[in-house]
Parts: sequence; C-alpha cells; structure tokens
Amino acid sequence: MKQLWEQALRSLLLGTMLMVFGTGAVLADVSMLQDFHFDHPTFQHDHPFASRKLVVQVSQDNPARWDLVLNTTQNILNYFGQEKVQVVIVAFGPGLKFLLANSPVKQRIAALNAEGVEFDACHNTMLQFQKKLGHMPELVPSAVVVPAGIVRIMQLESHGFDYVKP
Repeated sequence: MKQLWEQALRSLLLGTMLMVFGTGAVLADVSMLQDFHFDHPTFQHDHPFASRKLVVQVSQDNPARWDLVLNTTQNILNYFGQEKVQVVIVAFGPGLKFLLANSPVKQRIAALNAEGVEFDACHNTMLQFQKKLGHMPELVPSAVVVPAGIVRIMQLESHGFDYVKP
C-alpha cells in the first residue's frame, strides 16, 4: 500500500513539474513568423466566448505609458470579465522595450498573460535591435513574435478588433 502511495505521489509531482516548467518553455518561444496569414489570425489564448475584442498599441519607450496600458487592460478585463473580452497588446518601435526580459513591468505582463491577454512583439523591430545590440533582444516569456507589429494591428482591426493607443 505504501508503494502505491509513493508511486501516485511521484506521478503527481512529475505531472505538476511538466505543467509548470513545460508550459514556460513553450511560451518562451511562441512565434507567428512561419504561419502568419493576414486573412486568418491566430492567437496564443483561446477566447471562444469573447463578445468584445481589443488591440492595444505600445510604440513608445515610456514606462508611465506602459503602466497606463496595463491599468487600462486590467480595467477592461474587470469590467467585461476575462472570458467576455479578448485583448491583444502589440509592441513595436521604441515600445518593444515594454516586452524585453528586463522590463520593469514584466511581472504585470505575466499576470495579465495568465488572465488571457496576448502580448505581441514586432519582429521587424527586433531585427533593428539586433543591429544595435549584436544579438536578438531577449523578450518576456509570454511574448508572441509577429512579423510586423503594425501589420498585426491592421490584421486584427480587419477582423473586428477595436483599436486603442493610450
């Protein structure tokens, strides 16, 4: 009987570790570079019951503006409910710093990602950072790399998303 309990406990522990660490590894390398189709948007999080859709632009290197974006996003989730609204935040240009691994708002990004908010990073901007840094910038684990930030915004607007640039 004791062996049965130990085996069950090991299985539970292994399953928990795979869920926690396995998910993190997948999120660290999410990209739409190979399968981006303008007419068929895809998303990191499934929102089958969302009746509202919002895309938010972050294009400034301004932590106060980033706080405004995150506060506004949380307010929207609180008002509609996270199952009733789909929010995608797209960072490009100087705003890409919002999604860098050392971002001062990285914990808030992780928390909103856990509530179903998607955070998209512009690959074109990443290439510009690479020229300056000598390597690709390291992003927060929840960032989704898209070919071009502005094209992602256009894609989502053409599929019924409202647009906001706080």
